[in-house]
Amino acid sequence: MKTYTQEIAQAAEPGRKAKAADLWGNTTVRRRVRDGLLTTLADMAPGHQRCMYCGDGQGTDIDHFEPKSLAPLRTFDWLNHLLACSYCNSNQKRNKFPRSDEDGSPLLLDPTLQDPLNHLRLVLPLCEYKGLTAQGEACIEVFGLNERGVLVEGRRTAYGTAKQSVELWRIATDRGQHSKAAEVVRVAWNRPLADVLAAMFHQSDHPAADLLFDGEEETLDLLRDSALREGFLARM
Repeated sequence: MKTYTQEIAQAAEPGRKAKAADLWGNTTVRRRVRDGLLTTLADMAPGHQRCMYCGDGQGTDIDHFEPKSLAPLRTFDWLNHLLACSYCNSNQKRNKFPRSDEDGSPLLLDPTLQDPLNHLRLVLPLCEYKGLTAQGEACIEVFGLNERGVLVEGRRTAYGTAKQSVELWRIATDRGQHSKAAEVVRVAWNRPLADVLAAMFHQSDHPAADLLFDGEEETLDLLRDSALREGFLARM
């Protein structure tokens, strides 16, 4: 990896972008670096190797958090690689990398360093995201988190199955079926769009939880149960 970065650095400034693209697309480099890198990222990904951005699509691509066209010297930087689905990577993000007008810092969230729950709130009845910060708003816009109907509808389904999961955990635990309860937890976190389940636990601890779960009081009571929280959140 360092060798390839050195090759890019040795190129004249105007040619670094092209050099980075050539190396990244080179068949030999793909065999030596990209295949193993993709496997490593997939092993680290939550659930069934899901996209780090939408949480729905399978993570089939290596995304350069800071695009190689803008930062060619980071093309082979391990800390600049994230697992993404092809749609988020090639159709939504592409070379977009918005920065703050104030200090030039990245506006996109790096989910390996920042907790998205601090920047995005999922409005559970609508299953759409609300940006809590400029970074959250940028992610909603760049990745089309509220515009892609398949994501919104998927979250509605995920919300329903997540509520069923906490209910099944309660039933299994009350019956002393602890292995079954553990399996319920495993399956719940391994489903696509597990961010919905994470949002439910996060919001159940919010001062305005009674309003956020208006009409869902039974679910809120379950999410507040200390034993249930321990059983589910130990997986995070």
